[in-house]
This record gives sequence, C-alpha cells and structure tokens, in this order.
Amino acid sequence: MTSFEWGNLIYLILMLGMVLTWFLARNRQSIGKTVQQVLAWGLIFVGVIAAIGIWDDIRQTLRPSQGMITADGQIEVPRANDGHYYLTLLINDSPVEFLIDTGASDMVLTHADAKRVGVDLDGLAYVGRANTANGTVRTAPIKLERVGLGPVQDRNVRAWVNQGEMDQSLLGMAYLRRWERIEITGDALVLTR
Repeated sequence: MTSFEWGNLIYLILMLGMVLTWFLARNRQSIGKTVQQVLAWGLIFVGVIAAIGIWDDIRQTLRPSQGMITADGQIEVPRANDGHYYLTLLINDSPVEFLIDTGASDMVLTHADAKRVGVDLDGLAYVGRANTANGTVRTAPIKLERVGLGPVQDRNVRAWVNQGEMDQSLLGMAYLRRWERIEITGDALVLTR
C-alpha cells in the first residue's frame, strides 16, 4: 500500500472509532439492545456484499443453457440473461457448451474444448485465417467424428480450432445450415430438421 492509501485507511478507522464512540455514549442505557441491532445490521451488510460477490456465479447456474426437444422434434434454445443463445453439443461423447453465433462462418473450438473432445493440439496446422472483432486470428481445420444434439447426430463435421484466446466455443453457420429452419420466436431460438 502507498503512503496515501495508508493515510486514507487511518483516517477511515479514526472516523469509524469516533462514530462508534458517539453511538455507544448516546445509547449507553440500552447497550445490549444496541449491540444486537449493530450485529443484525452488520450481518445484513455482509450478506448483501456476499450476494453481490457471487451474483455472476448464481446467474451462470440459473442460466438456461440447454435446448429442449419439443413434441414435434424441434429444438428450442432459451435466450440467456445476457441476450445470447447457448447450446451444449455432444462432440465425440463429450459435452461442449457453444455460444450460437450467426455472425461466425464456422464451428470454432477453444483449445480447452478441442483437447477435451480428443483433438491432438500439438499436431494442428494453423493454416487458416479468421477475421474477428479482435482482428485476424489463425485457425486450424479439424474433423469431428460425431456431433450430437438431442436425437440428431452428425458425422465428420468440419470445425476449426482458434490459435488465439477465446472464452467460449462458437457455433457458426456451417453447423446451423445443417438444419432445415432456424428461427427466433419470443425468447427462444428454434432449430428444425
């Protein structure tokens, strides 16, 4: 900590001490009740801070991320709280969560997802290039043996592994074109084969 930060900390501690001294002096006849109220408010404050701190984790847990198969065989993907659509596909029997990106041309896997589905990362040849919002990145072509979504199974699906850092694998139009119809209705993306 810098000397300026230490000075601010000492100032805040002195101010807190003065406020507590005034508060206790003012309420000395009912000190037991005052201590109970201070503890109750302290616990409320700590609870609010804890809830704010884990809010993103709570949202991730509650966020619907899997499509639902309807009676007529369609797959409905609910819109997440952040406005995007997420879908978990089984690739070579391993679940991979994708961000549905209609602006992406192809299916693009992160390094971690590619490794999890059995791709040999050391043997990749980054011969492709992709233009992204963050600039141009190099990509390596791969073939995925099996890609499953509910009852729908595709074989030998072409995909790419991004050489750069990505937070999420992307499900682009090369895979989405395999579906007969793609529509957004209400708060759901509906895939029909």
